[in-house]
Amino acid sequence: MESDIKPLKYLPPKLRAIDDAERATMRKARESWHIFGIVAEFVESAEALSEVRPAVSIFGSARTKPDHPDYRLTIKIARLLSDAGFTVMTGGGPGIMEAGNIGAYEGASPSVGLNIELPHEQTGNPHQNISLKFRHFFARKVAFVKYANAFVMMPGGFGTLDELSEVLTLIQTRTSRRVPLILVGSQFWAGMLDWFRQTLLAQGMISAADLELIQLIDEPEKVVDAIFAFYENRSFNPTPAERERLLSL
Repeated sequence: MESDIKPLKYLPPKLRAIDDAERATMRKARESWHIFGIVAEFVESAEALSEVRPAVSIFGSARTKPDHPDYRLTIKIARLLSDAGFTVMTGGGPGIMEAGNIGAYEGASPSVGLNIELPHEQTGNPHQNISLKFRHFFARKVAFVKYANAFVMMPGGFGTLDELSEVLTLIQTRTSRRVPLILVGSQFWAGMLDWFRQTLLAQGMISAADLELIQLIDEPEKVVDAIFAFYENRSFNPTPAERERLLSL
């Protein structure tokens, strides 16, 4: 059977083949400086965060107001984690991120904000002992995953779901090491977890073991207890093999 795929009649030229040398040079220079900017973000985050362990990344909506129960709950969770010796990392913005930084800032351990430059919605909160600014989401995601010993997911929107999916994928594929992944808010997450079981699991898209990567916990004290229970017989520091995997994020 002959293929219906026809060869392209036109292929875009490589930069070196562009007749306008000045145009090609400008494009190459722009891309090169862009790459240097990305490298700088990785270097800066490594310099600032390499020794913050043990650390917990907290995710949640930037739109949650200070009078919302989730905001107050996040402050309590972050304060308990901080007083227990965990650095708390958030996205550095308003809402749940601010609540996480407030709780950590009031506690005994560092409060870290991994801020992202956005055209709207994101402004850095002042409750950060360590404040980093990122232009690139992927560099920021690497920092969240690479230096965290656990993840706490508060209710949130697309950004929170994106982080949750990213973390689950990295752990499931063993690209990253396994760490506690805790969802806070039974009522909020119930529909998603039901869909995981009734659709993804039922249709063989995931395995039953994949669901065990997630814990659903509502009580702040039990969140902290669950993290300590996970590390009862293992170190907070990555093993040499885990370090190698983390370098490939």
